[in-house]
Amino acid sequence: MSDRTPSMTTHPGEHDFRDVSTAHAPFRTGRLVLWIAIIFVVADFAFIVAKNENFGWPVVAQYLFDPVVMSGLSVSLGLTVIGMILGIAFGLIIAIARMSSDRLASSFASLFIWFFRGTPLLVQLIFWYNMSTLFPQLSIAVPFGPTLISWDTNSVITPMTAAIVGLALNEAAYMAEIIRGGLLSVDRGQAETAQAFGMTRARALWRIIIPQAMRSIVPPTGNQLISMIKATSLVSVIAMADLLYSVQSIYNRTFEIIPMLLVAVIWYLVITTVLNIGQSYIEAYYGRSDRRNSGAAPKTVALTEEASH
Repeated sequence: MSDRTPSMTTHPGEHDFRDVSTAHAPFRTGRLVLWIAIIFVVADFAFIVAKNENFGWPVVAQYLFDPVVMSGLSVSLGLTVIGMILGIAFGLIIAIARMSSDRLASSFASLFIWFFRGTPLLVQLIFWYNMSTLFPQLSIAVPFGPTLISWDTNSVITPMTAAIVGLALNEAAYMAEIIRGGLLSVDRGQAETAQAFGMTRARALWRIIIPQAMRSIVPPTGNQLISMIKATSLVSVIAMADLLYSVQSIYNRTFEIIPMLLVAVIWYLVITTVLNIGQSYIEAYYGRSDRRNSGAAPKTVALTEEASH
């Protein structure tokens, strides 16, 4: 006796309404209700915040483009750009040294990463700013011999110098691990093949390994860049006139603490939003080969099936 019921039987010439080509996704009422609830809550919260006079929105509008605020914003952006460029450059060197077979180079790189990742950035900035307490004079001298030239430490380690050095060295430690992870994600056979064709290790690294590693390096580097723009707020403790220090100088005079902090928050959000958009475009650029490969596979399968018929 057959288990198939009569309703499951399709006679010749009849249309099978169970054909998946006519199927469609069911209307998800639960998801629609959830979206409506979320939009309602967000809109209600935005309305409450907008109508709350304690936020001081007129003061926020007044000081949003204030010259003092814009000057602090330019300092924060400048520190971010310089700190990231130096951090990536030093990080690349430290990452290569960390992967080196030379015991001295790899040990120094490991010690560098251990120290600068293991201590808070705020402590490092304060340390660099108070360098004159430990070394009143910075000198170039022959080891255990005469001093060739020296400078007063306070004239060399200014708040700007301390901020740049502190941010760059701290960022280099994190970027070294990011870059090292990206380089390790590339198949070792790539380097061996490049060397078999006569490429030097440095040329193979620059032309073959690093371009392929960029797909793994770019996303965390974008996150580090966003973290850097926020980390620049720490330089306010060493009297560096960044964005946060600028709004603090204003609310110390006007006592409008919340509105001025909102000014800083708005500018930080604007900058991080722009950086997120830029990161998305860069990731899409380096992900082109993956999309091409994924698109070529179905075509290859289709051509193979046609050939078999």
